[in-house]
Amino acid sequence: MAISQDCEGCTPCSGCPKTSDWTTGDGSLSNCPVLLILFEAPGPVCQRQDTGLDGPLPEGLRQWGVPCISNVSMFVTEPPSCPLHLAVEDVNDNSVSLTWKAPEQAGSAGLDGYLVECCKDGTADWVAANKELFLSTRYTIRNLTSGDRLQIRVKAVNVGGMSIPAVLEQPVVIREILEHPKIRVPRHLWQTYIRPAGEAVNLLIPFQGKPRPQVSWSKDGQPLDPKRVTVRSGDRDTIFFIRKAERSDSGQYQLSVKIDRLEDKATIDIHVIEQPGPPANLKLVDVWGFNVALEWSPPKDNGNAALKGYTVQKSDRKSGQWFTVLERCPRPSCTVSDLIIGNSYSFRVFSENACGHSATAAFTTELAHIRKPEIAYKPEKYSGRDFSEPPKFTQPLADRSTTRGYNTQLFCCVRAFPKPKIIWLKNQTEIREDPKYIAVINEGVCSLEIRKPSPFDGGVYTCKAVNPLGEASVDCRLDVKGKAGGLAGWWPLWLCSLSQHWGCLSLKITA
Repeated sequence: MAISQDCEGCTPCSGCPKTSDWTTGDGSLSNCPVLLILFEAPGPVCQRQDTGLDGPLPEGLRQWGVPCISNVSMFVTEPPSCPLHLAVEDVNDNSVSLTWKAPEQAGSAGLDGYLVECCKDGTADWVAANKELFLSTRYTIRNLTSGDRLQIRVKAVNVGGMSIPAVLEQPVVIREILEHPKIRVPRHLWQTYIRPAGEAVNLLIPFQGKPRPQVSWSKDGQPLDPKRVTVRSGDRDTIFFIRKAERSDSGQYQLSVKIDRLEDKATIDIHVIEQPGPPANLKLVDVWGFNVALEWSPPKDNGNAALKGYTVQKSDRKSGQWFTVLERCPRPSCTVSDLIIGNSYSFRVFSENACGHSATAAFTTELAHIRKPEIAYKPEKYSGRDFSEPPKFTQPLADRSTTRGYNTQLFCCVRAFPKPKIIWLKNQTEIREDPKYIAVINEGVCSLEIRKPSPFDGGVYTCKAVNPLGEASVDCRLDVKGKAGGLAGWWPLWLCSLSQHWGCLSLKITA
C-alpha cells in the first residue's frame, strides 16, 4: 500500500499521515512530508534526509492519530538525479533514436525507469513518448512526421518522483539521413603535418554524408582567421589552404562535419618550421697533441623543431678553406683529432633541424696552434746479453752403410759462440787436405762428403767442434759394401740379323 504526498483521490481518516504530526522529546515536527508509507512487520524504520532520522525509530518519536494501523514502517526517499549525456544516435524520416547514461543518484528505493517526452519546437506541449517506464538507456521514438523540429527530454523516475529532465541542446529535424557524416582523413595527416616556413599548405580532406553536411573549421577551439586561411567545401571534400605558411600557423585544426544532431570530428596537427639559429658561446677549451676540445651552447631559436645535431668545420690558416670534421654531433661539445703539426686552425659550428642548417654559424674567437713537441732523445741503458757458450751438438752423426763407388755424406749440427773450429777424424786420425773428402759448415750444419768410397774408407768417423769455451765431439760408423766392377753377372744381349730374324743371347761378365 502506498500513500502519496498529495493523497489525491483518498478519503483521509482520523489518523491520516498527511495531517498527523510527528513529535520527539525535544519538540514537534508538524506536517512532515511523507512520500511513502508501507505496511510491514514490526521494526519500524524512518528515513528522512532533512531530519537526519535513519535507522530504528527512536523511543522519543511517536505517531499520533493512527488508532487503526499497527506495525507501520515509514520510508522517506527523494527523486533521482538528472540522466547524463543525452544524445541523438540516429534519425530518419519517421523516427529518432536516443542514448544517455544513468543518473549518478537513483535514490534509496532504486530507479523505476525513464520517461521520454517530446514537443514541437516553439511550443510547450510536452507529450510522453513511452506509455510504460523502462530501464534501458536507449530509446527510439517512432511514428513521427517528416520535417518536424522536435525538442526532446528524458526524465528518471522512482517512487520519490521524477528527476530534473535532460534536454537536447538543439531541436532535432525529422528527416531521412541517407548517409551518416564521416571524415576520411588521408594517411599522411594521421601524424603531425610538417611544412617549412614560406611554403604553401594545401590540404584536401574528403568526407561523406547525405544530405550535404555542414562543414566547419576551427583552430585550437577558435574560428579561423580569414586573412591567413582559405577554406572551400563541396559536397564530398573540403580544401584547407594557406598561401605562405608562418610559424604562427602552427597548431591543431579541428574539422567538423555535421548533419542535424549527427556529427563527425577530426583534428589536423600542422607544424610550421624554419631554420634554427646559430649555436651560442662557442669556445676553445683545450689544445693538446694533435687534438682540440670545443664547447658551445644550444641555439636560442630551434626553428620550432627538434634539433638533429650540430655540424663542426675546421679551417687551417694556410689554405683558408673549410672542411667538415663532424656531422650531426648530438652533444654541445666535441673533440677534433688528427690535426697537422705546425698549422693553426679556426672552427665554426652550425645547428641543424628538419628544415636544414642554420643560416649562420658560431666561430671561435682564437686560433688553435698545433705546436711541434720538443723531444729530447734519451738512449735507454741496458746490459747486453752474453751469448757465449761452448760447443754443443744438437744433431749427432748417424751410422751409415753405403755401396762402393757411390758418393756418401755424413751430417751433424752444432751450436756454439764464438764460431767453433770443426775437425773431422777417421779412426782417430785427422782428415787433412785430401781431395777424397769435402768438409762444409753452414749455419751450424756440418757435412763431410766422401767421394767414391771403397772398403778401405769404412771405419769410425768423428766430428769435433772447438772454441775458446770448450770442445765437443760425435762419432758414427761407416760401412762400405760391394766389390769393384759392379757389372758382374748375366746380362741379356739382343741381336739382329740381315734376314730380319731376331734372337737373344746371354752375356756373363765376371769380375
